[in-house]
This record gives sequence, C-alpha cells and structure tokens, in this order.
Amino acid sequence: MNTQTCCGLIVNEGHIIRGTIEIEGDRIKSVTPASRQDDADEVFILPGIIDTHVHFREPGLTHKACIESESRAAAYGGVTTFFDMPNTVPQTTTPESLAEKQRLAGLSSHINYSFFYGATNDNVHTFDDLDRRYIPGIKLFMGSSTGNMLVDRSETLQEIFRRASELGLPLMAHCEDTDTINRNMAEAQLSYGDDPPCFLHPLIRSEEACYKSTLEATSLAKVYGTQLHVAHISTARELEFFGQFRNITAEAVVAHLLFTNRDYEELGTRIKCNPSIKSPTDRDALREALTCGQITTIATDHAPHLSSEKEGGCKKAASGMPMVQFSLSAMLGLVDEGILSIERLVELMCHQPARLFRLSERGFIRPGYKADLVIVRPHAPWTLTKDVIQSRCGWSPLEGHTFQWRVEKTICNGHAVYDLHRPVPFDADYHGEAARFEC
Repeated sequence: MNTQTCCGLIVNEGHIIRGTIEIEGDRIKSVTPASRQDDADEVFILPGIIDTHVHFREPGLTHKACIESESRAAAYGGVTTFFDMPNTVPQTTTPESLAEKQRLAGLSSHINYSFFYGATNDNVHTFDDLDRRYIPGIKLFMGSSTGNMLVDRSETLQEIFRRASELGLPLMAHCEDTDTINRNMAEAQLSYGDDPPCFLHPLIRSEEACYKSTLEATSLAKVYGTQLHVAHISTARELEFFGQFRNITAEAVVAHLLFTNRDYEELGTRIKCNPSIKSPTDRDALREALTCGQITTIATDHAPHLSSEKEGGCKKAASGMPMVQFSLSAMLGLVDEGILSIERLVELMCHQPARLFRLSERGFIRPGYKADLVIVRPHAPWTLTKDVIQSRCGWSPLEGHTFQWRVEKTICNGHAVYDLHRPVPFDADYHGEAARFEC
C-alpha cells in the first residue's frame, strides 16, 4: 500500500500545530506533532474544502460547464468534495434522474461528489425512495426558479418540511419571495423599460424579498423540527433568524462576502446573482456573522454562464458566477484582513459542512479518515489571469485580482490530483468517489 507524508502547519479542529501527516492508501494513518520550533517558511495543511453549493450544469447545460471541467477547477482551488444542485436538464427531481447524475459523476468527476435532490410541488412522495447514505439532503426553491422547481403552495411547503423532518433529511432552501420580486420588477420597468439596468438588481431582488421568504422557511422549520439550512444569506436583517436554534442554520457564499452594490458600476452583470449583491452594510454584517456563530458554512454557489449569457440588464442577463476555483484563496484574503482566523475558516469550509450534513469520514484531519487535504502557501502573491481559469465558461469576476495565498497541492482520497510543482500539475485520469453520509 502506497504511503506518503505531508509536513507543515496543520490547521484542524480549532488548533494549529507544526507536524507531519502520514497517509497510507486513501486514508490518514497518523498525525504527529513536530519537535522543530523554528520560524522557517512553511505551508499550511487544511482539510480539503467541502463546497456544499455548486451548479456544475450537467446534464443538459454543458455548453456552460460540465462535471469534468468544474471538478477540475475545484481541484485547482483546493476543493475535494462538492454537493451539486438539482436545477439541471432534466431536473434532479426523480430517483432516476438522481441515479443518472451519480453515474455521470462516477465517470468524470476528479473529486468527491454528491447531489441534492430537488423538491417540487408534486414529488414529496418520492422522498421515501431516496437513499440517505448518498445524498446531502433536499433542495427547496422558495423563490423564482426554473421550470416547476418553485414551490410556493402553503400546503406543499408544510408537507415538504414535515416529511424531510420525519426522514432525517436536511433541507437547503433558496429564500426569495417571488411576488415581491415580480412587483419590484414591474415598478422598475415602468421607469427603465423592459430590461432595467443591473444596478437595480438589489432593489428588485430586495432585502424585503429575502426577509419575507426566510421568515417563512424558519417558521416552518420551528414547527416541524426540520434541519433547515438557508442558502446564500445576503442581508443583515436575515441574520436575526440564526444562532438560536440548532436545527436552523445559514450559509454565506463567497460573492456576498466580497462584493457590494458599489461594484456593479465596474463589474456590472459579472456579479449579477440571486440573491443579489447588496449594500456594504449587508456585506460587513455577513462578515461579522462568520465569527459570531450566525453563519454556519461558507460555500460558493458556483454558477457558470457563458459571457454572452451575461449580457443585458436585470431581466435578460443570466444570474450567477464561477467561483469554485478561487474561493479558498479569496477567503484566505479575509484571514489576512483580520476578518476571520484561519482556524475559523476551516470550521466554516471544512468541519461544519461535514457536521451539518453528516458527511462520513471527511472534513477533518483525523487518523482513519479519508485523506482529503489541501496545502496552501502564504506570502506567495499571484494575479488571476484568464489563462489560469479552468471553468468551461472561461471568465471570472476576480480577473486582475492579486491573491496572497496559493494552493500548492490538493490531495483527494490520498491521491495528489493537483500539484503545482509537478511538470503537469493536474492528474486528469484520477476520479473521485461518491460521498457517503451517516443516516
């Protein structure tokens, strides 16, 4: 059985120790503190990043992205496990479509994979057929969405929350009130025409739209005891719902932690996403919530589109941006700014995603666990240029930004799928595993 070692500053479970990790096969064999205590320039070793919110676009939307291209981008960025969303073509709303996605990933994903099952107005009865060991949970769109994935019937929502609770399935919800959005859009169109300019996006997909829907979701979770994880919180006001109940948690995504509505002037639709990028006050509140316990996880909502699909305004331009390759480097920038500690970053991007969704044997640096690791080097500046982008869409809103941390190696199941120092850094032949969950 192959063995290897990694040496450096190990960040795990609230501590940083200088030490050596011994890997045997696909698992961590031992973690040994080092006796050396000098200040040599060392790398940091973190658990592999678990991105619990991505849109890899396969099947049906592969002109934008596919599991192969986006899992490659993820590996370049230190991500070793992803949870993909159900709004593909066909939607992942039947056991058959879920099985097909899992089959496709087994053939092409370079890292570990799993897929949310999508709730609709008429598929609650199929929840009984799902194998909890292979899915993180149910994804619920309580806001404007594609096809029939918008669920806004009161009786259906109650049934989804009740059944998910009974089956022990976590529920991840996209919370934006559709009626509020539609009313705001109509008002904007009266003044600006059919396709209002992008800077109006946070007024159309407004604080009110988010707050109203999140209030409804958290109220239902309290009634039924559902494990509810509200996706991509974007407003300071919504934070009042989190930190009080163990079954109600919140996700922040990288875009809402980096950008504000002032950035629309320079970046325009490149940062158009749903929910919208909002005010500096909202962003600062989200950043503060990273350390006070109101935010439980950081993810990306990685949602690639072609540049041509991002043309237009609030109505016509597609919403979403590619972020998975650069999320870790970007969040380490917040560490340098003193917004969060590196130990807290690991909690938000590794430990708590694993705990929340009961991911088996991943998310921590522990003997016997799967050897999913990322090695990063501080004080190693590099500038994001178009040629380094691995996502199929070929662009990033962060182009031109200089990062101070660099991903040097990504180890997935004991295999160095990416190593900056090899002549060919990426191992295109390696495939990850289906993530497993504890029932």
